[in-house]
Amino acid sequence: MVSSPYLMAVAAIAYTHLACSADDLGAMWGTAQEESNYYPIVSIPIPSAVPMMPGSFEILPDGRLAVGTRRGDIYFVRGAFDSPPNPQYHLFASGQDEIFALSWRDGAMTATTWGEVTRISDTDGDDVADRFDTLTNNWGYAEGHEFAFGSKHDAEGNIWVALGLSGSYASHNLLRGWAVKVTPDGKMLPVCSGLRSPAGVGPNSEGVMFAIESQGPWNGCCSLKHLKQGAFLGHPASYNWYPFVPGMTTPAVEPNSNSRMGLERKRVKELVPPAVCFPYIKMGRSISGFRLNQTGGKFGPFDNQLFLGDYTLSIIMRATTEQINGVWQGACYPFREGLATGIMNVEFSPKGQLIAGGFTTNSQWPVRGASPFAIQRIDWNGITPFEIREINIKKDGFLITFTKPLDRQVASKSDAYDIRTFTHIYQAGYGSPEVDQTSAEVTRVEASADGLSVYVQLKEIVGDHIHAFDLAKLTSTEGQHLVHSKAYYTVNEIPHN
Repeated sequence: MVSSPYLMAVAAIAYTHLACSADDLGAMWGTAQEESNYYPIVSIPIPSAVPMMPGSFEILPDGRLAVGTRRGDIYFVRGAFDSPPNPQYHLFASGQDEIFALSWRDGAMTATTWGEVTRISDTDGDDVADRFDTLTNNWGYAEGHEFAFGSKHDAEGNIWVALGLSGSYASHNLLRGWAVKVTPDGKMLPVCSGLRSPAGVGPNSEGVMFAIESQGPWNGCCSLKHLKQGAFLGHPASYNWYPFVPGMTTPAVEPNSNSRMGLERKRVKELVPPAVCFPYIKMGRSISGFRLNQTGGKFGPFDNQLFLGDYTLSIIMRATTEQINGVWQGACYPFREGLATGIMNVEFSPKGQLIAGGFTTNSQWPVRGASPFAIQRIDWNGITPFEIREINIKKDGFLITFTKPLDRQVASKSDAYDIRTFTHIYQAGYGSPEVDQTSAEVTRVEASADGLSVYVQLKEIVGDHIHAFDLAKLTSTEGQHLVHSKAYYTVNEIPHN
């Protein structure tokens, strides 16, 4: 019987669909072989005697990799970042439960587990934990969906925790469906309600905290949600805990089902829309941990972008965010497929490598990476791929930047840009089809003198819609086609000027 709460949650997402083959995903993204020309995957060996099911990662001050596991162990690994890797595993701590976040600060490890946030330290210097201090366990939990995902310490030393519901539809235990903040002295401060089955938690490049949300009731697809103080993030099951939260009052109304997010934002003033929507299958199926790339160019041309894993599709994606009219929104982009297992979390090494790892189970839902568990490393080989670097919204169109100069003659043609829009039904039912489709009319195109960006003016930007870009016709000055020609921008707000 499967005990992992996160996997039980993603099972509900996946059970109605057949596995997506590598060829199918390649047709949408590119191919794993093409990606390997720039970002090869290196497997980090795991000894057969080490019961490793990775759920979280951290980098220690001495450069070792720390791994928290599903079974509640913490290993310190030396040599994981060498080429080739020559890992040596050391058991630091055990006895926790489903470790889906690790963060080192002030000489101790903080672990976010199913039932608590724990400070774990080695007081006698033998590299084995001997003190476990519960910072907080001030939330309810009783069944398999009620997991907790945590962040690294923020600038003030807080850990942010996103708490899954009791199943997809209800909140039976205290603060289920809420995000909370745990202070260094162990105070738990509720932040916002309305989550369903969140996974990774962390900041964007501006230090603003977000959580990944899974597709399901009141969520048409997976999304990145802003953990805004006092906000309601979409799923009303957690309304029942407002009376227990000092300083917050229950929203006056609940959202209507079978509606649209844009309409309900006008009714429910506390409702904060997803910042980035990840169209189902096209861009993830059960997105998990994510990390901000602050490697200073060691990982290629994508500094200050988020890198996100996906459990079911065994892939890595990118995302960018921007604040428009006080509301966060942004875009998502394919990055790397072909990983060995279900990805639960990612981390950047001091050398600028992306560590990715996780596990699979012998269960009925599909996972593309068939290895029972794995830790892998994605290295940049120094060759810049021709990619969409970022998409930013303007008052009447989009500015698209690239990693290499465009062929300006091709880029100046309006028919080189296939832009379609759609949204989801905001509903109590599970997920949503793509609805309200439109085709955008490009009225003007202006490529920059250096060829690294192009401004695409549209007759209309459609609010409350995902704008799906297909730029397969574009080429670089070297005649290259984009490694990934598609990207998806979530429009919550349109700039005033």
